Amino acid sequence: QVQLVESGGGLVQAGGSLRLSCATSGRTFSNYDMGWSRQAPGKEREFVATISWSGDMTASADSVKGRFTIARDNAKSAVYLQMNSLKPEDTAVYYCAAGSYSRTPRTYPYWGQGTQVTVSS
Repeated sequence: QVQLVESGGGLVQAGGSLRLSCATSGRTFSNYDMGWSRQAPGKEREFVATISWSGDMTASADSVKGRFTIARDNAKSAVYLQMNSLKPEDTAVYYCAAGSYSRTPRTYPYWGQGTQVTVSS
């Protein structure tokens, strides 16, 4: 009922920036809180950031605070993750998700396919 497609991943040098986008379709986008999570090989999926349906509330993981910013554009049914000052440890597949405002990835019922972010030293 909800489809999410991430884009914007790629290879970037440490200290660089990337902007991830998530396009949604199906149910009314503005009815959902949204989130970004990431998963590195052999690791559990990790919370990155979440944003409320109105955009008035955001939260992010301590590991990305001050570097990553989540935003949404309800008119475009899209959510974004601006990633600055990237570090090699940020390397992972990044997933967008729709559901309720949460710091726990498993609580989101809808997920995209993911986009690979690789940060080189």
